[in-house]
Amino acid sequence: QVQLVESGGGLVQPGGSLRLSCAASGSILSIYAMGWYRQAPGKQRELVAAFTSGGSTNYADSVKGRFTISRDNAKNTVYLQMNSLKPEDTAVYYCNSRIRRATGGTTRDYWGQGTQVIVSS
Repeated sequence: QVQLVESGGGLVQPGGSLRLSCAASGSILSIYAMGWYRQAPGKQRELVAAFTSGGSTNYADSVKGRFTISRDNAKNTVYLQMNSLKPEDTAVYYCNSRIRRATGGTTRDYWGQGTQVIVSS
């Protein structure tokens, strides 16, 4: 079994900062990609930031210069540092990872349970 567990969401005022964490655990052989998506009420889930399988990073235009994705490979953990937060950043943030399982060897995408971020004064 593979699990992604997120933490770090909460309520913050506009202009504030939050740091999200996502740790992958379980029967993991390889992690090919990790990243963050978000879904606001009434909207589709969208990419926020991600590491590709080649190691490069992708950011949504709306968060460039404000958000930074980083990772600790030894801990199978990815982080999202969010600065200069705006009300439009309010959403449920989901961690996503493409993982090859050690048991069975299958590769697929896994999702975390989501963490709520609310930016409001």
